[in-house]
Amino acid sequence: MSQRMPVDLDGTTELLTDGGPRADALRFEEPVKLKGRKRFLQTLQRISSSPSLARMGRVPSSNYRSGGKASMSCVSLASSASAYGHTYGNPSHSSVGFSTAPTSAVTTPAPDNQSFDFKSRIRIIGQNVPGQTVTAPLTAPLPPEVRTGPKEAQHRATPEVTAIDNDYFSKPVLEVVSDRKPRNIDFWGEMPNEIKVHIFRFLKPWELVRCSAVSKAWHKMCFDGQLWTNIDTHEYYRDIPSASLVRIMTAAGPFVRDLNLRGCAQLWEKWTTHGQAISDACQNLECFSLEGCRIDRGSVHSFLLDNTRLVHINFCGVQAITNSELRTIAQRCPQLESLNVSWCTHMDTKGLHKIVQCCSKLKELKASETRGWAEKDFMLELFQRNTLERLIVSHSDIDDEALQLLLQGSDPEIDPLTDKAIVPPRRFRHLNFSRCHLLTDQGIKCLSHNVPHLAGLQVSHIISLTDDAFQHLFEGTPLLTHLDMEEIDDVTNSTLQTLAQSPCAPVLQHLNISYCENLGDTGMLHVMRHCKSLRTVDMDNTRVSNLVLTEAAAQVRKRDHRQMIPLSEALDCYGNVPRIAPKVALHLTVYDCQNVTWTGIREIMSRNTEPNRSLVVSLKCFYGYQDTVNEHMKRVRSGRLDSAMRLERKWAEYMIATEEAGAVGAGARRRRRRAREAAMVHADEEEGGPRGGRRRARSGGCVVM
Repeated sequence: MSQRMPVDLDGTTELLTDGGPRADALRFEEPVKLKGRKRFLQTLQRISSSPSLARMGRVPSSNYRSGGKASMSCVSLASSASAYGHTYGNPSHSSVGFSTAPTSAVTTPAPDNQSFDFKSRIRIIGQNVPGQTVTAPLTAPLPPEVRTGPKEAQHRATPEVTAIDNDYFSKPVLEVVSDRKPRNIDFWGEMPNEIKVHIFRFLKPWELVRCSAVSKAWHKMCFDGQLWTNIDTHEYYRDIPSASLVRIMTAAGPFVRDLNLRGCAQLWEKWTTHGQAISDACQNLECFSLEGCRIDRGSVHSFLLDNTRLVHINFCGVQAITNSELRTIAQRCPQLESLNVSWCTHMDTKGLHKIVQCCSKLKELKASETRGWAEKDFMLELFQRNTLERLIVSHSDIDDEALQLLLQGSDPEIDPLTDKAIVPPRRFRHLNFSRCHLLTDQGIKCLSHNVPHLAGLQVSHIISLTDDAFQHLFEGTPLLTHLDMEEIDDVTNSTLQTLAQSPCAPVLQHLNISYCENLGDTGMLHVMRHCKSLRTVDMDNTRVSNLVLTEAAAQVRKRDHRQMIPLSEALDCYGNVPRIAPKVALHLTVYDCQNVTWTGIREIMSRNTEPNRSLVVSLKCFYGYQDTVNEHMKRVRSGRLDSAMRLERKWAEYMIATEEAGAVGAGARRRRRRAREAAMVHADEEEGGPRGGRRRARSGGCVVM
């Protein structure tokens, strides 16, 4: 079977057979191996579609050109090792080669590549050439009904065309045109409501009120009840109008658990118009405070009737509270644990008696400036309940007999060896009997060995107390941390010595002996040495001297050494010692103490400027020295020890010059001049910046005068 071979001779394309006369006359030479770009172009060959497609009646691909002209359907890369591999055409165009179809003819060997002209020798098989007869068409045009324009071909396809157009290189690159417009995302509008609420929780209450004016949606969101579960207005009640407070309470009523309206005096007019609405909305309260508010009895009564889950109630200073409201609390609030009715002058212990009987969980009772504490039945009821842990009855009429009933009951059994009442220990942790002038040593003695859990005791301004009241008290209170003995004139240093040797000395943290004019160094030196945990000591208007200040600084220095850690543990990841601001370990108050001079204050300042100190002493002293002490402490806390030491030195020079200026004798004028110069240098150092530079300018004065 003969095969037809396309041969390009003299710019024309002819079909030759194997047995033709011209086939024998052709002579070929060995092809020359090309390199680089020519070798790549040689590997490109044209693969035309089979001419048999036209005879089979199949619809050709839509990529074929109309008008009966042939077109390229595929371009393949042939192996460069083929001896007869041929390339035709420009590098920017597709080349011609042999077809992979079954009826395609084998290409003729390539002529000499040295004299081959690509641009003039390219011919397309099947093209009509004048003077040449083609035996059979190699391609077939598309039917008219299938023909489409270049843009329509991108969106229109038929099954027949898809069946033929399965070659990768013949597929056009379709540009996907989207009819969808870019979407404007409403970030805040599409956000879930839970996330919005969580974001608003980071705002302060007054900021929420301001944000509510942005829009209606924000107004609704800002007054969402989930944001107002805890309404505490003691910090911002001056910044929020009464109308906004009422709106908040009515909108967030079912969610509110803690309602603190301390100081909201502007609600006085709102209670009469919205009091019932507010009480109806807030029915799930657990903590309720009306301290300092002006409110009518009807509104208070409505709150107490609608809230049966109250645990903490604070009615301090509310004049509308009477025994009737206390009885309502006893009936409607069985879960009550804390009650503050201090300075409520229209009630007495008769209303409190009902609360103690009905509220079995009551632990804290504050009833300062109230009447009826000498009533025996009420005290016996408190003794039998024995649930109170905190009792504050300052400025009350409690006396020794009532206090004995509270602690020991009626006719207790007495131990013949110790002469103490045999009763269950009381649960009191804090007792405040300040300004209870009816109490004496006999009543305070009842506290001995009856309050083993006592941590705070306030007996200030009870002028009838002596050393006998505290002789055995400290032995039975090993957990005592706060002791207030202010303005007890008859207490001496023996009480402080007893305190220093008692079991509570290691845990004592706060001591107040102000205006105890009989106390001095003899007692306070023992306290400073044995009470290792002291944090605050108030001893103004006493007889303490510079020795107490020196001992206090030495004890704080010992604490600092105990808290020091090894240097290897203090180093950071870079091997440097971290800069840590020192903490105040002890606060001393020594103003109006005649025996405390500037030398003792300088001792405190000098100890605070020692290197590698993590604990320092804070001092409140004579008002003439206080500015210098405050500036020195500021520099120490900020780590500027050099500046603090310079300030201390200049201040000491000024104080020495001032004392010398007051001496009489020869050289008084020179000493006064030195004192003035030292005062100016000290003022410059104290008013200077971090480097102690001089800020204010001084003139030399009037020359004429």
